[in-house]
Amino acid sequence: MQKCSIFFALITSIAMPVVAKADEPAPISYYKDIRPIFQQHCNGCHQPAKPLGGFLMTTHGDLFKAGERGKIGVVPLKPNESYLVEQIKVHDNGKSEMPKNRDPLNPIQIKQIADWIAQGAKDDTPASAKVAIVDASNPPRYSAPPVITSLAFSPSGKTLAVTGYHEILLYDSSTYSLQSRLIGISERVQSIAYSSDGKKLAAVGGAPGRFGEVQIWNPETEKLLISSPVTYDTIYGLSWSPDGKAVAFGCADSTVRAIDPLTGKQTLQMGTHSDWVLATTFAQDGLHVVSVGRDMSMKLTEVATQRFVDNVTSITPGALKGGLMAVDRRPSPEVIRTYHLFGAVLKSPAPKRMQKVPPDTPGVPPQVYDEILSAGSDGVPRLYKMHREQKREIGDDANKIREYEKMPGRIATVMFNADGSKFAAVSSLDGKGEVRVYDVNSAAKIVCEKVTGPVYAVAWHPSGKLIASSGFDGIVWLHDPATGKLVNSFVVLPKTNKTGAE
Repeated sequence: MQKCSIFFALITSIAMPVVAKADEPAPISYYKDIRPIFQQHCNGCHQPAKPLGGFLMTTHGDLFKAGERGKIGVVPLKPNESYLVEQIKVHDNGKSEMPKNRDPLNPIQIKQIADWIAQGAKDDTPASAKVAIVDASNPPRYSAPPVITSLAFSPSGKTLAVTGYHEILLYDSSTYSLQSRLIGISERVQSIAYSSDGKKLAAVGGAPGRFGEVQIWNPETEKLLISSPVTYDTIYGLSWSPDGKAVAFGCADSTVRAIDPLTGKQTLQMGTHSDWVLATTFAQDGLHVVSVGRDMSMKLTEVATQRFVDNVTSITPGALKGGLMAVDRRPSPEVIRTYHLFGAVLKSPAPKRMQKVPPDTPGVPPQVYDEILSAGSDGVPRLYKMHREQKREIGDDANKIREYEKMPGRIATVMFNADGSKFAAVSSLDGKGEVRVYDVNSAAKIVCEKVTGPVYAVAWHPSGKLIASSGFDGIVWLHDPATGKLVNSFVVLPKTNKTGAE
């Protein structure tokens, strides 16, 4: 009987979990509790590419160093002597020094950080989760070309931006030699785009399952201007507003969002999608943004009110086969030049397809409708009117203007040329890819030659005489869009030395 009692006591002692005393805070994990807070609220301004105050927070070891003011960020066991705690503390006016230009951390987060420091500020990151530091002094090293998800020519046409691992690679478009590497904290860079004046280069991406990030770079100085953490997963499909005052993008949490590229502050959030949002584009007047996603829908959002307006595509079940991955707005240069003159008449006639009121109507601003191209899993590019002009009927697809010949596999990207007369589309299926150029009005197509693998990205040179495309195998192809002939190609595989140059 005594042996049974001893055995029972032993089993009970093994099974019972260790519980903190009532007057002691529960153990805080750096990896599970603290690191996600820093990633979401702090790393944007305290990373190697943008070390605000000379203080880094991207690794555990950085936290114990002093910034420009000479104060130690984290002093183990002493939260009251840790400058980090002082900076995140909320004052009587409801504000805190950090995060800069953002709302303060909530009381639970602040307490977690202070308790973690009081408990010794230990690093419990699993060995399997530790990765090598990647920054300008230790750039990514490639054993094989990266999968390229996005391409963008600068408005001058002198530079081609290419996505890589943790970075954007800038190539001289006359020699296709590597000029510079813009290295950030996002492991995946999903989408890039220049502002209309070419002075800024935006990128969205993140680390899957951990954080999303919007980056705004000055490509000339290679300086990271804004790093804005968004959500807890990679983000996709960025677009600039025509006036350059907003950057929109899609999120894996089914929202469409936008930020101010000068401050990083969020200015729009719309949550009507029911699955990942993969691409966005603005109306030419900047008043609306269109988004597409895995939920097989294309949705219209009013920017000023953040209000969902309409499903541009049919809402009838089965009308669309598979999710949408790509969208672009058809340029109309003649309208853009005059549309900003609100309250005035058009200086030159707009194309008939763009007019909704006579251009000589006194006191009425020019009103135009945009045309939107979308594509995705079913491989069929479709052209739509952005704004509905007739009453919705169940089962209708009234906004659709026309469909184009189906491509093999799923279409990852579509892009109009500068005058809106043509568009390029790229697709992939069973380890192969295709690049096509369509005439918008006649639907005639050109298939580009010598494409060797799945294609995910395409970009028009501003001259309209060249398109760049790339994808799975890391080769960038340069084609003549009029003939489909391969003009040039190069492999994205930087050879890195100690300075980070090729």
